[in-house]
Amino acid sequence: MNNLRVNSERLWDSLMEMGRIGATAGGGVGRLALTDLDRQARDLFVRWCEQAGCVVRVDRMGNIFARRQGSDDTRPPVMTGSHLDTQPLGGKFDGIYGVLAGLEIVRTLNDAGVRTLAPIDVVNWTDEEGVRFGSGTLASAVFSGLCEPDDALTRTDLDGNTFGTELERIGYAGNVAANGHPVAAFIEAHIEQGPILEAKGKTIGVVLGAQGQRCFRVTVDGEEGHAGTLPMEKRRDALVGAARMIDALNRLAFEHKPHPVITVGALQVRPNSRNTIPGRAVFSIDSRHPDNAVLATLAERMSQACDEIAGNADLALKFEQISHRATVAFDDGCISAIRDTASRLGIAHMDIYSGAGHDACNLARYTPTGMIFVPCEKGISHNEKEKALPQDLAAGCDVLLHVMLERAGIS
Repeated sequence: MNNLRVNSERLWDSLMEMGRIGATAGGGVGRLALTDLDRQARDLFVRWCEQAGCVVRVDRMGNIFARRQGSDDTRPPVMTGSHLDTQPLGGKFDGIYGVLAGLEIVRTLNDAGVRTLAPIDVVNWTDEEGVRFGSGTLASAVFSGLCEPDDALTRTDLDGNTFGTELERIGYAGNVAANGHPVAAFIEAHIEQGPILEAKGKTIGVVLGAQGQRCFRVTVDGEEGHAGTLPMEKRRDALVGAARMIDALNRLAFEHKPHPVITVGALQVRPNSRNTIPGRAVFSIDSRHPDNAVLATLAERMSQACDEIAGNADLALKFEQISHRATVAFDDGCISAIRDTASRLGIAHMDIYSGAGHDACNLARYTPTGMIFVPCEKGISHNEKEKALPQDLAAGCDVLLHVMLERAGIS
């Protein structure tokens, strides 16, 4: 079995075909969760899985499970997968690689006539990116018992559409319970989304864990006024206050070592008129660090910095934490299996931490979990220019194949 390898060309062709759904002018993909484009991607994935002989189930959160039966289906499945939704101007590989790597493993085992003892599940988790409904990895959180289904299904997008109604609209509101089923292990393959593997000349990242994350919504209220008639010294400009806060947050990141990452990625201004002084500004904060204690201290200091700026400018402030994910350590057995498999296959590898959150971070609290990273050019991701090499993607899929075989057993 050590000589068994995936079909690199077939894996690449599948990625390119999936990438045509929601293709953007800049060579990437824009396929938001629970849109018509997401439905098209799901339909294609389901069709491919059924053609490969899988039994497909959809749970209440729209998570798609494609099962390749084992010889002993009383055993819990060994699971792999990721997500098919993307950022508005995303790439062809973030998430999609993990889903289609799982499908390629099923196809490879079919070609080789290999039957496993335990079944293998390939999963597409709903709305990993969190672009529309404000909270990423939501459906895998429900599966893992970290969020109640009704809380997730009632989340709304900016147009007032709920998660549940949009699932119904695209035809993927399944009738399988969403709060999980026994899983022997979950292994997720993913592009690194960072520059470390490429810089170190390694093909496989053995992911030890993921850093913690706290996200906030900051609302700054001032007062609207005429842009031409209200003197500067009398203004209560919410956008100016928000700008000062954002600058302070950026400087704060450099006061800790190792540096946390603090990102303000979304900003809304009211009334958003050229000749009206902004009366309200709302912005997001995404803060991450591998040490939970540092992350907690950072939250206090960010709040204090914004409060001080608001007070000095006679602005009202609302500083809300909207999500919190503690640091994640992946399973020692899964880590060892990935490391040993890469060594056995002669693939250059290194231990690494994930700076990004993934569905695997939720699954790690539910079942033994591991992650396999492969390089992406210059570490670019969440970008139309996202690029990965076919040989690296195949190498990661080969490691995933043999780890899955080891976990599932051969009949």
